[in-house]
Amino acid sequence: MNKFVLFSSILTLSILLSFSTASAHPHSGQIMINNHTHEPQTEIIPINSMIGLEKSTIFFHAPQANKLPWGFVEGKVANHVEGYPVIIQIFKNNHAVHFAQTDIGDDGIYEYKFRVLNSDKGHTTKIFEGDYSVKIFKVVYLNQENLI
Repeated sequence: MNKFVLFSSILTLSILLSFSTASAHPHSGQIMINNHTHEPQTEIIPINSMIGLEKSTIFFHAPQANKLPWGFVEGKVANHVEGYPVIIQIFKNNHAVHFAQTDIGDDGIYEYKFRVLNSDKGHTTKIFEGDYSVKIFKVVYLNQENLI
């Protein structure tokens, strides 16, 4: 198990560095894709007076020379509404290429892994290559201080 955790940690760090992204690992900051700066964008769309849909759009780049098999989207939701999963949508040139959902843990943390490369009997297939936008949808409480 320790070898798996160590390998996963090294692989995760490598993927982050190779993608030059803020979302195959969402966090604040600027992302450089093709020498242009992209900042994550977040908006909240109210569903009712208590909860809303938080939509974040982030970017990642899978380089042509990438040799790592996995990518991931992870984050922490401070005010998530229990029972609603995180929805992840990945687009290339405004065309949907991958959809997923993942549960949020009791600590508010979510993670979703996806294949970037597939290798079968020595033949490697690139599943993701180039620039992508990632949309992440989370159901959140609008005014957390009003909760008892």
